[in-house]
Amino acid sequence: DVHTIEPLSYDRAKMILRTSVLGFLLAFSLVRAQYLPNWESLDARPLPEWYDQAKFGIILHWGVYSVPSYGGGPAHGQSEWFWFDWLGRKQEWAIDFLQRNYPDGFTYPDFAPSFTAELFDPDEWAELFQAAGARYVVLTSKHHEGWTNWKSPTAWNWNSVENGPHRDLIDALATSIRNKTSIHF
Repeated sequence: DVHTIEPLSYDRAKMILRTSVLGFLLAFSLVRAQYLPNWESLDARPLPEWYDQAKFGIILHWGVYSVPSYGGGPAHGQSEWFWFDWLGRKQEWAIDFLQRNYPDGFTYPDFAPSFTAELFDPDEWAELFQAAGARYVVLTSKHHEGWTNWKSPTAWNWNSVENGPHRDLIDALATSIRNKTSIHF
């Protein structure tokens, strides 16, 4: 039994094209951004009332870069940019620091197993933040060098669950803050 494929008529092809374009436009209009990529549009967004009322919040930037904990001082950079200063910008102070403190061939991923978070007690942190009067807490979940403080499917073996502390730091802190305080996380 041989099947033949009939060529599309002009009218049928035109109808399929119109339907496809209409479907694409409808889907695009449903998912397009609410804001435009400019300051006027972004500044027009309303602030949540709780955030507008909050006078004090805590933002934590914590990750693998905490292991060398070195930024070369105010004239050179910040420790969270150590990776880029060392390997991207090839800053002399960063290279010298590595050569003085780590063996030849040491790589940035070699820091990860030493990022153990051994003093991390999310309940204690939540209580401390509440006692300090914080109204919100933000813990950086992903860093510029790709490290995530949670198990990310796109950061295989470069996250706090599969390497370093072997726990989901975001979930641990979020759970403690939400269960023990009135702080927004």
